[in-house]
Amino acid sequence: MLILNKKDIIQHVDLNKNLIPIIEEAFISLSKGLVMMPPIMRIDIEKYHGESDVKAAYVEGLDSFAIKIASGFFDNPKLGLPSSNGLMVLLDSKTGVIKSVLLDEGYLTDTRTAIAGAIATKYLSNQNANSVGIIGAGIQARLQLQAIMLVRKINKVIVWSRDKIKANQFIKSFKDLDLDLDLDLHVASSCNELASLSEIIVTTTPSKKPLLEFDWIKKGTHITAMGSDAEQKNELDPHILKHCDQYVPDNQLQTSVLGELHHALKQNIISSKEKFNELGDIINDPSLGRKNKEDITICDLTGTGVQDTAIARFAYNLCKTNNLGINI
Repeated sequence: MLILNKKDIIQHVDLNKNLIPIIEEAFISLSKGLVMMPPIMRIDIEKYHGESDVKAAYVEGLDSFAIKIASGFFDNPKLGLPSSNGLMVLLDSKTGVIKSVLLDEGYLTDTRTAIAGAIATKYLSNQNANSVGIIGAGIQARLQLQAIMLVRKINKVIVWSRDKIKANQFIKSFKDLDLDLDLDLHVASSCNELASLSEIIVTTTPSKKPLLEFDWIKKGTHITAMGSDAEQKNELDPHILKHCDQYVPDNQLQTSVLGELHHALKQNIISSKEKFNELGDIINDPSLGRKNKEDITICDLTGTGVQDTAIARFAYNLCKTNNLGINI
């Protein structure tokens, strides 16, 4: 069994274009029905504004699969701690023997989530879109922006957070990355203002009340909603899903329980009989995606176990090849 810590993993796994086909293939396998993926197990710790999730997936034909524990404790930044944490366990598909424990502290989850956002943008936004609105100012907000810049030439970034200090800190932290980019960075006074200035919008909050309304959204906008990964979370007015030109779930069975779709179904805005093309379907056949420049598109990302298996296998193979980690 190979024990890998975060230091080992980040030596060879970072947010770059090489991860895009890895996660794309995972989504394609999911949409083709080649994945055994149980429902998410989640524990809510409301007293401390936290949650822990267990996700897993086996992909037919692969020699290993992952089981992942991930936590999000959203008051942690006040304590000087990151909001996300966790680990992954990689098991042999034939025997169930543990091949590796990846003590990544949530790093791989954050990375694969950001790459999923890049993939959604790649297939659903207009190719010439160059302005991004980020709702939220945490770790995932920064990573989503960096990931989008792997697939689109961005020159304008608009940020909104309930805490304006955090929004300003977000902009400073992004400038401090020294990415040698000519970016116009702006803090919006409201989500309405942000929507009016953005061609791509990413929502990255644990909000329990909608932050975006349909009337605010410009023609041609793409929205990636990735904060709603529990029944009580809701970042989009459910009517946006009904009135948009295309709604795309990462996994419809999951978004109907946890995602933005859950709220539209609960309010009878969308019929439970309606079937949507999933992100994997569109990756496999891009003609199923955006039809014209005026379309308003939405991708509902709740985070799937198959993404965890894909990135855990990728990290394990790279680290093993480079003789990293401790064998026990």
